[in-house]
Amino acid sequence: MNQSLGNVITGLVTDINEKAYFIQKDGVTYKLLKNGETTYQLGDTVEGFAYVAMNKDTMMTQEIPEVRMGNYSWATVIDTRKDLGVFMDIGLPDKELVVSLDELPTLKHLWPKKGDRLLITIRVDEKDRMWGEQAPESVFESMSRKGAEELNNQNITGTAYRLKLVGTYILTEDNYLGFIHPSERKDEPRLGEVVSGRVIGVRNDGILNVSLMPRAHEAISDDAGMLLAILERTHTGSFPYTDKSDPDEIRERFGISKAQFKRALGNLMKQRKITQENGETKLVDFNTETEE
Repeated sequence: MNQSLGNVITGLVTDINEKAYFIQKDGVTYKLLKNGETTYQLGDTVEGFAYVAMNKDTMMTQEIPEVRMGNYSWATVIDTRKDLGVFMDIGLPDKELVVSLDELPTLKHLWPKKGDRLLITIRVDEKDRMWGEQAPESVFESMSRKGAEELNNQNITGTAYRLKLVGTYILTEDNYLGFIHPSERKDEPRLGEVVSGRVIGVRNDGILNVSLMPRAHEAISDDAGMLLAILERTHTGSFPYTDKSDPDEIRERFGISKAQFKRALGNLMKQRKITQENGETKLVDFNTETEE
């Protein structure tokens, strides 16, 4: 196995042509494409990143990627193949790393999609094939810091890096570890998906408990929007329902509970869009020209 692949190496210029320098290291020759900026002569030593391109050429580049043997960094998903795995962009023009399907969730709808990201390093097999390998739990733990109580109720954004039956683990933009219980999400995040939520607690080990569900005042926005749309479609800009109305009538008419109805009305009243008078809810500004 070529021990240099995936690493930064120093080799000797042994040949030159119009397009490239040829660098030798431990009996292996690497092609370094000329860039018009730096010139070398025969016998010069050159440092660069060693890899095998998609066309099987053994290459060297002086644009050193962050993803290297023994070094973990974020890489972006650019494609998927259900029979192989996901293809990762690590910044090389002629090389993509594949994270094998063996490292991906059994359920393919939880695989990363284009634009998602994974924290990976490089693994080289006995045939000198370069693969992307996901970071183990210990790497995320070493990168992270402990959360504190002042983070409660703060909005956070993070990347899903572990999918388990008990819930989803994320690493936030600020390098906190977060845990999302299945009850605190509508859909299970994909591996590598960037999600936004809020902190609902901090565990003793410093891991944040995270919810992807909206806050109560955010959750009523859809209900408030529905009521507003109904009012705007009436001939009078009003309907005979208020926060004093019968719960069964509210559910039959609007399909929501009385508590939801009251919160939605409260939201609209705070925004001064409605008033309640004489057993009716009315739009504050109603244009009679909008009648149907």
